[in-house]
Amino acid sequence: MAAATEVRGTELGRYLKARRAQVRPEDVGLPAGAGLRRTPGLRREELAALAGVSVDYYIRLERGRETNPSPAVVDALGRALRLRGDAYERLHELAELASGRVSELPSCADHTVRDSILRMLESVRPLPAYVVSRYNRVLAANPPGRRLLPGLWDWPEHQRNLTRYLFLHPVGRTLYEPWEDTVALSVAHLRAVAGADPDDPELTTLVGELVLKSPQFARLWERYDVCERGGGQKSFRHPKVGPMTLTYEVMRLARTGGQRMVVYQASPGTPDEQAMLRLDSADTRPESSPASHPDPAPEPLPARSPSSAAAS
Repeated sequence: MAAATEVRGTELGRYLKARRAQVRPEDVGLPAGAGLRRTPGLRREELAALAGVSVDYYIRLERGRETNPSPAVVDALGRALRLRGDAYERLHELAELASGRVSELPSCADHTVRDSILRMLESVRPLPAYVVSRYNRVLAANPPGRRLLPGLWDWPEHQRNLTRYLFLHPVGRTLYEPWEDTVALSVAHLRAVAGADPDDPELTTLVGELVLKSPQFARLWERYDVCERGGGQKSFRHPKVGPMTLTYEVMRLARTGGQRMVVYQASPGTPDEQAMLRLDSADTRPESSPASHPDPAPEPLPARSPSSAAAS
């Protein structure tokens, strides 16, 4: 139990350090000071003063040695760091986990999609829809949902992860406009869902691979931005049906360990809708066989061990 608490406290400390690096002294009314700073953002003593805690106490928090900050201290740190929305909520969640007042999120080891959910995917056609795991592995999709993500199905079933697709697949790097905004949101979402269990093997393998292969991912992961995605809008430059802008909704699926269903749609009567509907037309060849029958697998990408993931 003590070891688990220490790990969770370390994750809280990583979050504080990453967010501290993103606040400039002038953002909070402090003089920049003379000379060069060794690290970007606020110094520890500056943040401690802004939050009204001792420097020693704050250092213990950041190093994972203090794991029971009061709600008032967490609020003060959030205000000093200028956190809002999901970033502010993540600070409180990590503080709760560090203290042991709440348990970790349930494991996401089970990637089985219930039959009732598979029927739901079929029932929303012609809208593109798919189901992803807690860490963005695509577990199932209806035909237009599969065609929305060309090339993803060339990979073995266990490699079909949306974040990996965005950074490492050549089509994934050209499908979304603007790509930079899409990947920033994807990494921020991955950070948000990873906070409760940063040593999950599925997560550390994915992060280790992407840190090694993508400097862009490594840079975004180090920022520690967080964003819980519940819906929004994406623009596509699709190689088969052309440009389109679709809205999407994200629905959490109960009793699945973090699975989510993502459904896309377009405004009726628009060119965007016509492009989207072509994804479900008979003259658009399916990317591969149904999700329940994996494709013949090419050589798998090299897996990374949990210890190789530079997740801090």
